Amino acid sequence: MTSLSSKNLWIQRQQCPCGDWKCFVTCEGDNEVAVVASQLAKVEAASAEAMVVPYVGMVFKSDDDAFEYYSNFARKNGFSVRKERSRLSPQLGIYKRDFVCYRSGFAPVRKKPSGEHHRDRKSVRCGCDAKMYMSKEVVEGVSQWFVVQFSNVHNHELLEDDEVRLLPAYRKIHEADQERILLLSKAGFPIHRIVKVLQLEKGIQGGQLPFLERDVRNFIQNRKKVVQENDALLNEKRENDIMELLEACKASKEADESFSYDYSVDENEKLEHIAWSYSDSVSAYTMFGDVVHFDTSYRSITYGMLFGAWFGIDSNGRMIAFGCVLLQDEAPRSFAWALQSFVRFMRGRSPQTILTDLDPGLRDAVRGELPNTRHVTCIWNILPKVSSWFSVPLGSQYADFRSEFDALHCVENTEDFELQWNETVSRFGLGSDKHIALLYSIRTSWALCYTRGHFLARMTTVAFFRSVDSFLKGIFGPNACLRSFFDQVGISVTFQNQSHHEMQYIPSKACIPMEEHARGILTPFAFNVLQNELVLAMQYALSELADGSYLLRHYKKMDGDCLVMWIPEEEHIHCSCKEFESSGILCRHALCVFVRKNYFQLPAKYFITRWCRESSITCYDEAASQDTDDEWFREYQSLSESLFTESSLTRGRTNYVRRELMKEVRRILEEVRSMPETDGIAVDLTLSPTG
Repeated sequence: MTSLSSKNLWIQRQQCPCGDWKCFVTCEGDNEVAVVASQLAKVEAASAEAMVVPYVGMVFKSDDDAFEYYSNFARKNGFSVRKERSRLSPQLGIYKRDFVCYRSGFAPVRKKPSGEHHRDRKSVRCGCDAKMYMSKEVVEGVSQWFVVQFSNVHNHELLEDDEVRLLPAYRKIHEADQERILLLSKAGFPIHRIVKVLQLEKGIQGGQLPFLERDVRNFIQNRKKVVQENDALLNEKRENDIMELLEACKASKEADESFSYDYSVDENEKLEHIAWSYSDSVSAYTMFGDVVHFDTSYRSITYGMLFGAWFGIDSNGRMIAFGCVLLQDEAPRSFAWALQSFVRFMRGRSPQTILTDLDPGLRDAVRGELPNTRHVTCIWNILPKVSSWFSVPLGSQYADFRSEFDALHCVENTEDFELQWNETVSRFGLGSDKHIALLYSIRTSWALCYTRGHFLARMTTVAFFRSVDSFLKGIFGPNACLRSFFDQVGISVTFQNQSHHEMQYIPSKACIPMEEHARGILTPFAFNVLQNELVLAMQYALSELADGSYLLRHYKKMDGDCLVMWIPEEEHIHCSCKEFESSGILCRHALCVFVRKNYFQLPAKYFITRWCRESSITCYDEAASQDTDDEWFREYQSLSESLFTESSLTRGRTNYVRRELMKEVRRILEEVRSMPETDGIAVDLTLSPTG
């Protein structure tokens, strides 16, 4: 019987936002696995074509290698094989193996039990003499297996390729499919729907799975008792671990008054949701909480809970973690509770813009709880789903569709978007497709012509999403319990939020006074972005219009015209690309006009606070005061991270670390209290491990 795994397994959510149970969204890892599987299949096919017919004297390293080779040969030739007899000796162990055709021999005659119903199933055995007999010999101290007899003469019809795969020997349900089948069965899906879901997920036609519907039924029946026992153990473990997590939150609150947490209970007074945030996260939010990314892409198989995390970006372009939440389900009311808790943690301040996935329940929650917040769906959350939705139905046309979809995302005005959208839908025959309808219904949240001008603080870049993905993959280890997971998240958040770059020097590129002026005001991250825009500004031709505005065009005409409005009395500039409104950093088109106007310095209004060096210093001074103090704190963080990572592997390690760590902390505290309260040297006490 399979025992309950002690690991806390996390997977990326696969429920399609269209809400159809038959729909499935593959993740990046799934695509990689599919590519690898495809490549392996090609290799196997090539090797099968070149497979040598077994012969007497053929040598194998082991009997398992010999059986695998014979099985592959049999599959290619339309039959399957089985192990029959083996012979054992005290000196050599098993020294003979007989492999035979699956139709070898005859079925034994059994007496029917009296008074009982007995199903009379016809045997497939017909006395076939196809076989491969193996013998082991030790040559110079190395065991080898030799073919001593081989016959490929069958007294029955051999099967074609599409038939041989249905033989019992080849109808294997792989581990990944077993897990998926059990999840769907637990959700109440009947057998035929489970098979249909698997076919849709793999993008294959009916009857092309490597197993049959009855294999799925037999597998579920055989595992039913085990699943029920595991479910009971899981429920008990889940309740205990959730209560332990709640106790950990209470302990963190006692240790740090600025730590925040909240939870809710269901009608049975059992804990339903739990959310928490750290003191330094709240401090960072006061400066960088204008734009928030709420990631809900992972869920725990073990606990059946959805993990959500709020992220931001600081003035140095680094990801900040604002808080975390564990939810029982993906209902709108659950997401609404999470958003309410987050705003409460952040002292009632809602973000200016929030970025989320396509989840319809989450969209409803944002609309209800954050009515004054702009809701944006980043294209990087959409593209993996586009591949899942359209690559199979469009087939060879998918590459053309993807190219047109990418172009649609970048269309500059809404009129052109609507026109090109209709043309694309008509060209590829997608007028009745539910996913096209979904994308169109939320176009105002992802198409650039609709989102341009919303302040996004450069959080839709590939670099930012990679940093979020790296953070999430770093915390989703095989933790034994939620408490260990909570500790690991805390360590990762603290390390991510506290560590920051030194103010490195970036050499000049444009070599103009405007560049030198900006260098002293902006953080290296923001200055680097502005510097690149300034260099690109030199590639634009500028034409002044009658109303005093300017029309800019790239010298290679790689992009369309941009219109820059200039009001000299107010030193106000506005570009039709709306880059400054979106990122807070001037675009190449506006900079081109400033260069033409002989500006040595940019107006102060175009250096927004969140990208200035002062904002970075103000935010991080609360966490680290001096470089000398920073050194021990970084070492403390590194040791703490290693300690909690190692201790989370087993319950015994966790208990040992808690016990011994508390002893050492108490001992150090007593020694510190016994030391003189002053030695005449002023010490900066603003730095603490809790931030």
